[in-house]
Amino acid sequence: MRLKKITMTMALMGLIASLAACGPKEKAPVESSSQVAGESVEAGQAGMPTTPPAESGKSGAEEEINKLSQEENEIFAKNKDLWDKVFLSANKDSGMITDGTNYGEFLKKTIESAKDKFTADELKILNEGADKIVEIEKKIEELKKQAPAQAKPQDGQSTAPATAATGDKFPSFQGKDLDGNALDNSLFSKNAVTVINFWFSTCNPCIGELDELEALNKDLKDKGGEVIGINSFTLDDQKEAIEEAKEILKKKGASYRNITFPSNSEAGKYVQNIMSFPTTIVVDRQGNMVGDPIMGAVAEGKQHEELMNRINQILEKDKK
Repeated sequence: MRLKKITMTMALMGLIASLAACGPKEKAPVESSSQVAGESVEAGQAGMPTTPPAESGKSGAEEEINKLSQEENEIFAKNKDLWDKVFLSANKDSGMITDGTNYGEFLKKTIESAKDKFTADELKILNEGADKIVEIEKKIEELKKQAPAQAKPQDGQSTAPATAATGDKFPSFQGKDLDGNALDNSLFSKNAVTVINFWFSTCNPCIGELDELEALNKDLKDKGGEVIGINSFTLDDQKEAIEEAKEILKKKGASYRNITFPSNSEAGKYVQNIMSFPTTIVVDRQGNMVGDPIMGAVAEGKQHEELMNRINQILEKDKK
């Protein structure tokens, strides 16, 4: 997948390269047979095609794509706070561009639609940045023709939180649900299994599976488990982002709990290391993360199969 491009203070406190997901971050891919790659968007890449980072042995074109992606990272990192506002203003119905539109053009349209939120000097900075990205994206598209294998991630090829080793405890936090009710890690002990889904408000693959996650939550409730959502934009109790997330959840008929906590907590730091959205993890009653993160939507395909296998294994073990 392409490198993360921005840093989101709102939920990622330095993770925007996610439209998500402070400065550019480069994480080495975690090789694991249990890691599953599916439809996903890198924090900071709502509306962007995905391209995996260059690796040793890759072609010169692929190496150049990686360098150009880094240039985009630097554009976002240089004026992080301004870009945060841009991405929070993105149309929730067009988070992913599927018609081949240049990502820079997507940014320019978003900037134009939110121009009342910026001063003339800020708009100048943003538009200049978007113009540079237009040119970078054109170069990337040309290079992709020379390296067609880069256009699409391969199964099992994804970037994951470095801290997500099997058996690790989910990082500690003291937070709230989106209605302001206090909660913390003790919620795990009350569930045989907890499915945690990381998403953000301008990620189409994320939003597209919310109703399926609601159905899963209802099924798990009957078995002593639940689904928990963590919207990266809502960290640090960001009021506007919380209201947007609640509106999206309501429209999708998703009533399962979503939670927020400080970005400087251990759990907040974990979120900042997530490189691709949606990402889903499974936690047992003891608070242990079971298996590697599942990258991409889990509504169907290999991701769904992997998720259900883990859930069933944990439920069986919990009965003993």
